[in-house]
Amino acid sequence: MAFGRSLAPMLRPACVVLLDGDLGSGKTILAKGIVAGLGAATEDEVTSPSFTLVHEYGRLDAATGRSAKVYHADLYRIDGRREVESLGLDELFDSGSTVLIEWGAKLPEPLPCSFVRIRLEVEGESERRIIVEKH
Repeated sequence: MAFGRSLAPMLRPACVVLLDGDLGSGKTILAKGIVAGLGAATEDEVTSPSFTLVHEYGRLDAATGRSAKVYHADLYRIDGRREVESLGLDELFDSGSTVLIEWGAKLPEPLPCSFVRIRLEVEGESERRIIVEKH
């Protein structure tokens, strides 16, 4: 979560972030930190969109008058290109918002925009190796 909070200021909208790693590697925890770091919601408000597929978070910043909007998608239960296309992710990519996608490796290549891929690798019960790549 702390890494997500520290990474958030570097993610300028419109930004697509693909979160990859094994089940239980910490993708949703990282997303909680990013969303909170962007000021779109508190960590407690961010939940896994495994069953709803996409959550939208946003909050008006009283100091700047700007809205921080973040879409958080989870493709774990998605199988195949047709199901991915039915989600309307292209509209989210074009929204000018930050888009976080868990299980991003399930997206068909090439993506229609530049993106950041974050891979989480389990190194121990409470240790993770985090690899960040900009594409």
